[in-house]
Order: sequence, then structure tokens, then C-alpha cells
Amino acid sequence: MLDNAINLDSNALLDFTGLPQFDQFRPELVGPAIEQLLQGAREAVERAQNDTTEPRWETLVAPLETATERLARAWNMVGHLNHVDDSPSLREAYNAALPKVTEFWTELGQNRQLYSRTKALAASAGWAHSDADIARERQRAVEHSLRAFRLGGAELEGAQRTRFASIAERLAELSQKFSENVLDATNAELIFVQTQAELDGLPTDVCDEARAEAEKAGKPGWAFSLRMPSYLPVMQYAKNRALRERMYRAYVTRASDLGSAEKNNAPLIAEILALRGEEAALLGFDNYAQLSLEPKMAESPEQVITFLRDMARRARPFAERDLADIREFAQRELALPALEAWDIAFASERLKESRYSFSDQEVKRYFQAPRVLEGLFGVIQRLFGVTIRRDEAPVWHPDVSFWRVERAGSTGPDLVGQFYVDLYARSTKRGGAWMDNARNRWLRPEGQLQTPVAYLNCNGQPPVGDRPGLMTHDDVITLFHEFGHGLHHLLTRVSTSDVAGINGVEWDAVELPSQFMENFCWEWDVVRAMSAEVDSGEPLPKALFDRMVAAKNYQAGLQTLRQVEFSLFDMRLHAATSQSQAPDVRALIQSVRDEVAVIVPPAFNRFENTFAHIFAGGYAAGYYSYKWAEVLSADCFAAFEEAAQGPVDSFVGKRFLDEILSVGGSRPAIESFRSFRGRDPSIDALLRHQGMAEDPALAA
Repeated sequence: MLDNAINLDSNALLDFTGLPQFDQFRPELVGPAIEQLLQGAREAVERAQNDTTEPRWETLVAPLETATERLARAWNMVGHLNHVDDSPSLREAYNAALPKVTEFWTELGQNRQLYSRTKALAASAGWAHSDADIARERQRAVEHSLRAFRLGGAELEGAQRTRFASIAERLAELSQKFSENVLDATNAELIFVQTQAELDGLPTDVCDEARAEAEKAGKPGWAFSLRMPSYLPVMQYAKNRALRERMYRAYVTRASDLGSAEKNNAPLIAEILALRGEEAALLGFDNYAQLSLEPKMAESPEQVITFLRDMARRARPFAERDLADIREFAQRELALPALEAWDIAFASERLKESRYSFSDQEVKRYFQAPRVLEGLFGVIQRLFGVTIRRDEAPVWHPDVSFWRVERAGSTGPDLVGQFYVDLYARSTKRGGAWMDNARNRWLRPEGQLQTPVAYLNCNGQPPVGDRPGLMTHDDVITLFHEFGHGLHHLLTRVSTSDVAGINGVEWDAVELPSQFMENFCWEWDVVRAMSAEVDSGEPLPKALFDRMVAAKNYQAGLQTLRQVEFSLFDMRLHAATSQSQAPDVRALIQSVRDEVAVIVPPAFNRFENTFAHIFAGGYAAGYYSYKWAEVLSADCFAAFEEAAQGPVDSFVGKRFLDEILSVGGSRPAIESFRSFRGRDPSIDALLRHQGMAEDPALAA
């Protein structure tokens, strides 16, 4: 049991005077802190809903913002730690508080009195602010609030209202359990190797990490985990086909019926889909996809499906050529006449090495994590006129660093925002890479400007001994991607919290800044500045970089079809998820593969059981956002390619900052795009960037 006899005056979760007090955090603080914050938030709600005066921003919105912002900040801190520093005691505390927090937000979204008063505020003229920009921000925030009330069930009555609240609470529990199962299933499996011969082809640093993993487990030999820095090199470089097969089977059957029953996510998926269908029906939608798209740029599931099928049509000839190349090479050079799923990454990497005379592991030696971070900061500083320097704050792990962003002011540097960087994989950290907010930019009711704070998380290879963590070029791209999200959060100039930074941005436009930043990983000046060979310190040779650029679109057709496959599965699944229809997940994913895939995984593959983006994240009926936003980001980057000074151009960077990053969700994303480019988006730049602008037979 958790000890609730906590001195609230010393509770780290209740300290809002500055940055999160990670050094003072203990799991037993969660329950008491959340109880107190919920009580304060409910009292604020009661005062606001019972106020009989004409609603004004200062009397309706501002007091609620203050109370709920504290709750959100504390809960964000707990949720963040749950993702990066998982432990049994923290899980217990998080799961005990989760239903209470979910219940509060659901009740708030269903509050008829607040809904009515917010509609009255929107209809009145008295809440406008003397500052025109802030007035527009607040108007946009109120529009979003009214939509959130409608989608939160505020118009429901009686039993429907009660049922909607129950669904919200259960979905939160299921999503959390889904994530826990994925993490636990990933950590549960270690593939042990006993002989040096079995390691043939594997990079030294990967073997060193595997040796350390085995020692930690108290076993001889080497132990490979299913975490990406261990799993992927085995699939790419291990000449031992049996080892690749063992790793592949373990990886693609995680959290499924083919493993531990208690970690099987299939029953959770079925219940999640059923509840989403019921939720959509309660709100008057035919299916969950329609509900999901309500606050997005896309107008309908049919529009998204048409977009994805068009992408598949354009990419398929290139993907077929890619696959034919792999098969021919594998048969001719690798004695693999039948290409199995666990051979594809291996054969693909060998073909790339043969065709372009380099390997990912060769390139990896030039990308030391600290140096890459420094290079990234250099790009940001040149583009957006800011300075990034080290800062001090309590952190949750020794590998975490903390930084501040400043801009020149009239009397010295002005603080723009701050961020934490957590680069390396750990057994207590969920997989993938993501940005999250610790604190939003906000002009507080008392007049103080609160600056934003972000969490930037990756899962790269940690340092081994006295050698720094090394990054593949794909890892570098991932880091730039997440910092694109971070810039969106940190560089906003919007002062109304609900539409500042990433808040209020349509979900299918959220990936624009992140995918935009990836492009700089292919610029020679940028890459040269952030590369240093781990032993010699020499920068990446230009000849090697040129070969990397030549290989940039290697298998672009296959990669595009893979993303389309995931996106189409997600959209079709949720378009079929209604109150009266429970889709057969396995049959549907097979149907999608029959339609668009050229590489069909084996029947035992249970990819969907770890598809956390749509079952435990915010991408349900929204995974298409990655491809949708690629069109926007490629088109935006084309403006930098056209710049006289080259892509790292401060003039164009300022325009991108002013029209995209700084405005956040204070206006529709399409308006921000048009303001930057002067027209509607075009797919041409994306097809050109991915080498699919012409017939594949001519491009061969």
C-alpha cells in the first residue's frame, strides 16, 4: 500500500515555483499530491460554473486555467517518469491515480454549466482583449474549448452521459496496460549466444553491449535484447541466419498470443476498439474514424484513404523494383534463394554496402551523440536567431542533460524556453522517440509570462565504458525529428496556453516541423560540423557523405509502402469500428497487405500487438498524419532549397519561425502553410525528395 501520510508542504509534485523537482520525487508522493490538486481543481470548477455574472475571460477561463494547469503539470511529470523511469512502485502509484485524473477531465468535458457559460462568452463582445493578437488567440482557444465540450460528451444526457464517462476511464486504463505489456514483453526476452562464431558480422560495440547485458543477467556469453539498439544491428549484420530468425520471431510476437498470456495485447485491442466504436456512436458519429478526424485537417476517412491509396499507387512500382533488387542480390551473392522475413534487413544492408560502398556501422563511427547534439544546436541557432546553452536542473537519470534557449533582448539575453534531453535506451524506458511538454508558454493571469519547458526523448545506444554513445544516421534523423516538435513547443510566441506551441495544432499538421527538421541531416555543411570519428576525431569524409546521399532514397518505395500499410490499416480499422461492428483485426491487416504490400510478413507476425501509436498514443485514425505532414514539410523545405544562401538560411528561417513555429495553434495550420509558401501545398517536393518523381524504369 502507498503511504498517504505525506507532508504536503514538502511534496515535490506541489512545487510550481520553478522546474520539476525530480531529485525530490518519490512514488508515494503521487497519491497525496494528485488528491490535493484534484480538490483544488474541482473547487475552481464549482466557482466558475456557479458564477451568475456575465462570463468574462478573467472570471471564467483564467481561474480554471490556473487550477487545471497545476494538475496537468504535476500529472505530466508523473506520466513522464512512468515512461522513462518505470518501476513497480511508480506503476502502482500511476495506475492508482489514473482513474481519478481521467474522471476529472471527463467530468470537466461534460460540464453543462461550463459549456453554457463558454458559449455565452463566445457570443459576447465583452471578453475581447485590448491586444489584438491576444484577442485572436483567446477567440481560437474558446472555439477549441467549445469543440472539446461537444466531443467530451457535454451534450449527452442521463445514462448516455454516465456511460461515456465510464468508457473514457476504461480506455485510459487499457492504453496504459497496453504500454506496460509492450515494455514488459520487450524486456522479458534475452537471446543468448555462447560462441564467438555466432557473432560473425556484428559490430564490436554491439557485441560489447551484449556482453555487458549477459554479465548483468549473471550468464556467460552474450545476451541480445529486443530493444532497438540491440535488435536492429543483429537483423542487419549477423551472418548467423538462425540468430536472426530467433531475434525476429521474438520481436514480432511480443505482447501476443504466441507469448505470455498475461502480456497478450490482443484482448486489450478488441476491447479498445469496441469502446471507441461505442464512444463514437454516443457522440453521433458512424464510426470512430469520423470522430477522430473532427479536430484534424482531413475532412473524412474516405479522403484519407484516397490519399493513402494514391501514395501507394505512386510508390508501388519503385517498391517492386526495390524488392526485385534484394531478391536478385540475395540469390546471387548471399546464397539465399528463398528470402525470409529475417533475411530482408540483412540482405538490404549487404546490397546497400555493395551498391554504395558504405555501411550504417561505418557511418555510425562518425556520429558521437554529444557532437551531434552540438551540431543540431548550431543549425537551430543559425536558422532561428536563438542561443542554446547548458543549464542546471534536477534530472531523473545521470545521462539526462538540461538546456536553455535564449534570444537577444534590449537589456541582455531573454529566456525563451528550456528542455531536457534523454538520448539513450534503458530497460526502464519505453521504446521509440518522442517530445512531451513539462510546461507550456502562458501569460499567467497575474501578468507573469511563463516560459515553456520540453522533454526530448530518444532510445539510442548508450555509452560503453569511456566511449560515447554512437548514432547511426537514422538515429541522427530521429533526433532532429524530435527537436522539430521541441522547437514547435519552445519557440512559440503565443501567450494563451491552449493554443501555444503544439497545443491546438491539428494532429495531422503536428508532424510538419519535425519532418521539416529531418532535411538538414542531408546537408553537407551540417553533417560535416557535427561529425567526428570516434577514435581520430576526423569529420565524415565528403566522399562517404556523397555515397550516403546517393543512397538516401535507397528502398524509398518499400519504406513508403510500409508507412502507407500502417496508415491504411489504422484508418480502415477505425472506419470499421462502430457500435454495431467489431472488425476482425487479423483479417483486416491481411486485407490491407493484400492491397498495398509487396513484402508480406509471415502469419505469426503480430505487429498490431505493439502498435502503441494507435492503441496507447494519440494516433488512432491519425497515423496517416506522418505521410500527410510529409507533403507539407517537404514543400516548406523547398523554400530553403531555393534560398540564395543555401538551406541553413536565416532569412527563410525567420519566415518559417514567424509563420509556422511561432503561431502554434492560434490559427488553422493550412493558413500558416499558405502564409509561408504563398499557396496551397503540393506533393511534387515530397516525390522529388524521395526519388519517386519519375518512372522507376527511367530512374533505374
